[in-house]
Amino acid sequence: MNSDEPIAFFITWTVYGTHLQGDERGWRRRGHGHQPPQPRLEQWHRTRVKQAIVLLNPDQRTVVETECQRHCDHRGWRLWAVNARTNHVHAVVTAVGSSGATVRDQLKANGTRGLRKQWEVFRDRPVWSVGGDWECVNNEEDLETVCIYVREAQDRMQFK
Repeated sequence: MNSDEPIAFFITWTVYGTHLQGDERGWRRRGHGHQPPQPRLEQWHRTRVKQAIVLLNPDQRTVVETECQRHCDHRGWRLWAVNARTNHVHAVVTAVGSSGATVRDQLKANGTRGLRKQWEVFRDRPVWSVGGDWECVNNEEDLETVCIYVREAQDRMQFK
C-alpha cells in the first residue's frame, strides 16, 4: 500500500430527502466541511424534493448491507463494518487504489440495485441523496474507533 493512501475510508450516505442542506442537525458542504443549521436553506431544499421519502425497513437494511459485502468481495476490498439504518448507511472499507468517492458511489449503486430488484417502491426514483461523505482513516486507532461507531454507537443514538 502506498504510504500516502489511507488504510480505510469511513463512508456515509443518506436516504433520499432525509438529510437536506441546512438540516438542523448540521450538514456538510462540499469543500467546506461541517456547516451549522440553516433553516431557510433546509426549507428551500424541502420544497424541491420530488419524491416521497421512503425509510428503509429491517429487510431492506439487510439487503443494502449484503450488497455492500458482496460488492467488496467482488472488488477484493475489505469491508470492516457496515450499518444500514432507516435513513442512512455507514461503511468502513479498505480499497487499495480506489478513491473514497468511487467506493461510496459503487456501494450506493449496488445497494440501489438490490433494493430495486426486490421492492417496486424504489424503482424509477432516487433511493439515495446525491453524493454523500467519505473520510480517510489513516491509523489503526482511528480504524478501531470508526468501526465501533458504525457497529455499536448507532444503536445508542436517538435517530436510528
